[in-house]
Amino acid sequence: MKAIVLKTFGGIEHLLYQEIEKPKIKANEVLVKVKAIGINPVDVKVRSRQAPLAEDLAKYHPLILGWDISGEITEIGDEVVGLGLGDQVFGMVNFVGHGRAYAEYVAAPADQLAVKPQNISHTEAAASALAALTAWQAFDSYGKLRPTDRVLIHAASGGVGHFAVQIAKYIGAHVIATASAANREFVLGLGANEFIDYKNTAFEKVLDPVDFVLEAIGGQNFQKSVQVLKPFGTIVTLPSGHSKTDELKAQDKKLHTCYFMSVYSSGEDMCHIASLLKKGVLKPHISHVFDFDEMGKAHLQIESNRTVGKVVVRL
Repeated sequence: MKAIVLKTFGGIEHLLYQEIEKPKIKANEVLVKVKAIGINPVDVKVRSRQAPLAEDLAKYHPLILGWDISGEITEIGDEVVGLGLGDQVFGMVNFVGHGRAYAEYVAAPADQLAVKPQNISHTEAAASALAALTAWQAFDSYGKLRPTDRVLIHAASGGVGHFAVQIAKYIGAHVIATASAANREFVLGLGANEFIDYKNTAFEKVLDPVDFVLEAIGGQNFQKSVQVLKPFGTIVTLPSGHSKTDELKAQDKKLHTCYFMSVYSSGEDMCHIASLLKKGVLKPHISHVFDFDEMGKAHLQIESNRTVGKVVVRL
């Protein structure tokens, strides 16, 4: 089968196309013929050795990046129940671990997948794994977002952010979103109640206190976000280089919860995402679709830090 192997950490020139053996599945796994792959910032950070996860993955030879897939089941392990040959499935596979998604076939634990709703394409499904799971788990597993909450969502036009706005709105919260002015209409169209242009407005100076913050930027932005939280509020922050000082300041605020989250593979949570996609409550925005032989271009698009929504590679 065709796969993209990362020979060594560094630039996109180290993403090499090779013919390798089709993976053999374990009893709890299914073999998925991949139709589309979701590309995330973590893919780029691992490739360039800017993420701690890269050190854990360095032992794999060949090392194949990627975690988000959508495709068709072609083989089923002996212990798998609830899924059948020919089922169309999607999910985030083996995160954090060796996902091996940049390939024609992927061996995936069955309990990390969900059946793809018929009303969405494989491209849309692949876009709705890691980023959508992060938003869902931020509001459901780490923090508990309530319908009465005022929630501040940073980087609201990005992969995680644009899902977070939609999920928070579905829950019934009052959504305040930050992004650049160019993305104002996009973010408001997702359901945000208020929009703040982070480049021209200091949100910490204009916002009334909020109950919940989803923080995706880190550094001073984390500290400013803590300032606008109500006592006993909740802040959930994505991996962004926060410091021990940040944690201590959050504790001084007497926050109810302060989580430095890491998304994890979960078929149960993927089923929640699938349900929202089926209902049309959740809609992925895909800004760029690349072919499998354009993986380097997909990585460069992510590196631009200007992606609205998601980037997907199709096979």
